[in-house]
Amino acid sequence: MGRIGVDLYPLKTGVPLAEADTFGKFLGGSPANVAVAAARLGRRTAMISRTGADPFGAYLRGELREFGVDDRWVEEVAHYPTPITFCEVFPPDRFPLYFYRLPKAPDLEIEPDEIDREAVRDARVFWMTGTGLSAEPSRAATLAALEARSKSGTTVFDLDWRPMLWDAGPPRPWYERALALTTVAVGNAEECEVATGEGEPYAAARALLAAGVELAVVKRGPEGVLAVHRDGTAVEVPPVPVTVVNGLGAGDAFGGALCHGLLAGWELERVLRYANAAGAIVASRLACSTAMPFAHEVEEVLDRAGAV
Repeated sequence: MGRIGVDLYPLKTGVPLAEADTFGKFLGGSPANVAVAAARLGRRTAMISRTGADPFGAYLRGELREFGVDDRWVEEVAHYPTPITFCEVFPPDRFPLYFYRLPKAPDLEIEPDEIDREAVRDARVFWMTGTGLSAEPSRAATLAALEARSKSGTTVFDLDWRPMLWDAGPPRPWYERALALTTVAVGNAEECEVATGEGEPYAAARALLAAGVELAVVKRGPEGVLAVHRDGTAVEVPPVPVTVVNGLGAGDAFGGALCHGLLAGWELERVLRYANAAGAIVASRLACSTAMPFAHEVEEVLDRAGAV
């Protein structure tokens, strides 16, 4: 549930937008990419979001269907345009984003009474993001969806801190409220600090568990990923070495693969190694949604790393 839009990426890397003259058009938005990533791995996925009533909105809904993502809950909003995001691609670690979501993004216009609570409750995994809490009525709708689940199944809160998209005052009270209703939290050090006040990985994981989740996943970039479960299990795994082309979609591939592994009932270390491999594959490619790997590609990377 959450953000969706059109990504426009220069087709040449290392070129500033002012000099770029050819772009690729892709389905974008972190939750949409996570849905695509899980679908690529064979999971049945659906999206709750909104687009503008314009050609870009029609493009996004068509792309979701093409990727195998159910778009029945992706509706049009007549008075706001479909968002566009531009990216500059400067490997290995600089990828500035420029969000065009004004005057307001349609995906923030989901009303609480529009939520199909039965479908939300019955999903084996429900994924939502911090951006969904950034404005009304999306905030109320996101919390209503979480309350409808009552922690049934796996409920994932992608902390997804995007300060340029936040206009609802201090975020922590809303993050704390959502954390109390979720079972898994996923974020990097900065996002964990926004949510809990703790940026050191182990302290952040403990703070997320204290806030109510059962599993805290702290992404550490080149240092890999840490996961701590309420039962005391703690796992750290290193990143998969890769030549980075565009790091923006790696976290979304990680998220889709995380859902896949949790649904499969794998032990935690295997889940994290699999998700890391999926993220590395996407980091080595230009796009996000179209770059999401299939299961055999992830397994080939793990085979080469000797980590299956």
